[in-house]
Amino acid sequence: MTRRIEPRSLQPRRIQHRRFQPRTRSRPGRPEVRSRLLALAAAWAATRALMLWLLAHNHLPLLGHGGVAGEAYRLYARWYGVLAGGAYPEGDPLWQYPPGAGLLLLAPGALPGLTYFQAFVALTLTADIVVTVALTRAGTRPDGRSLSGAALWTAGLPVMLYLPLVRYDVLVTAFAVIALLTFSRSTRACGAFAAMGALAKVWPALTLIGTPRGRTTKEAWAAAAVTTAVLLGTLAALFRTPFDFLRQQGRRGVQIESLGGTALALARRAGWDGTVRYRYGAMEFVGPYVPEVAALSLALTVAAFGALLLWRTRARRWSPATPYDAALSAVLLFTVTSRVISPQYMVWLLGLAAVCLTSRHTTQRAVALLIVAATAVSAVTYPVLYQEVVNSTWTGCLLMLVRNGLLTAAAVLSFVRLWRGTAAGPRRSRSRSPEDHPEPDDSESSSPERNPSPIPSVIHTKG
Repeated sequence: MTRRIEPRSLQPRRIQHRRFQPRTRSRPGRPEVRSRLLALAAAWAATRALMLWLLAHNHLPLLGHGGVAGEAYRLYARWYGVLAGGAYPEGDPLWQYPPGAGLLLLAPGALPGLTYFQAFVALTLTADIVVTVALTRAGTRPDGRSLSGAALWTAGLPVMLYLPLVRYDVLVTAFAVIALLTFSRSTRACGAFAAMGALAKVWPALTLIGTPRGRTTKEAWAAAAVTTAVLLGTLAALFRTPFDFLRQQGRRGVQIESLGGTALALARRAGWDGTVRYRYGAMEFVGPYVPEVAALSLALTVAAFGALLLWRTRARRWSPATPYDAALSAVLLFTVTSRVISPQYMVWLLGLAAVCLTSRHTTQRAVALLIVAATAVSAVTYPVLYQEVVNSTWTGCLLMLVRNGLLTAAAVLSFVRLWRGTAAGPRRSRSRSPEDHPEPDDSESSSPERNPSPIPSVIHTKG
């Protein structure tokens, strides 16, 4: 006797695409996830309390003799006074930031009852909370996400001691992080946030380098262009001399912590007669061959940009993590080839690496570990043993070799993995891996799964 059995795929039930089926372990309501969130919150509170304690004791020799925090309560406060008068700093060699930075430096004045320095630290901590919450929310989504990104940010930022609290890079990083994390839901919002970050420091514009070609890229880049035009027009109408920073930025030399600076430090040990001076807000090398080293750095930056453009033309597969991975790779390449690598640049890299780790599809896990290691060495070079770096001692040279070696290795590995992860693979059968395409809109997640075969199953039994 033959019994006809209807296939399960034809039974009347709601079926989600398997690529977006919620994973039980990722549901925020489950006890194990709640315990992880509580542990993450406790770790954030403990590490930020430690950072504040270090800031309160920044006068200690190993913490910089008070010079690190001085940039916030002296220099930023002075710029605040100029900006509050309706103008950007004019003719100031230390002012090298796009017009949007002025709004961030004015923001602490809106907090009543606090000194400028206290308000600035409070604002930075608020941005830190925003980044942590955004990474946590992204890590608890059901579509192949992970809390590793939030954990990296929570544990990685205090590795820099208290430096992130007295620089406005955490504020800028918040724009870049939100831009990337909103990409899968709204490409226009992604472009707008990237533009707002780029108007404070240019690098957040690189978060758009990994948008899939076609309509997605057009929407994101158009939103960024419109946002930039509107904000620039508004700032130009409200403030005087908003573009004076361009003159100062073009005169910068080779900072002692850059790759070119490391080469010059080793040359100094070998007898080169160059010196170190405080210029344009950083310790820079002055002497023979410095212009040539600066020109070489610029040429390497152009080459890095060309490599990224070549990648975009050759990339064939976009995973949900490709925009994240591309942003990290781009910022790494531009950082290591720059004439200037300030210690706070590590905040950018930590934030972007954390975004990558929110997705299980990322190719940048090993890169994130290299960035954390480079951050730890960077904290030793500044402020702990910064004088060794300034004097180009063997200790200082070794520290910079290790730090910049780690960053260079991270940049190369990041780009290689990005290239391989998006290169065209061998021709496959009808079933495609979810990593081969951009993440669809949420509306697609509830579409029925395609039945591989409509033919009913037939089971033969003995009658």
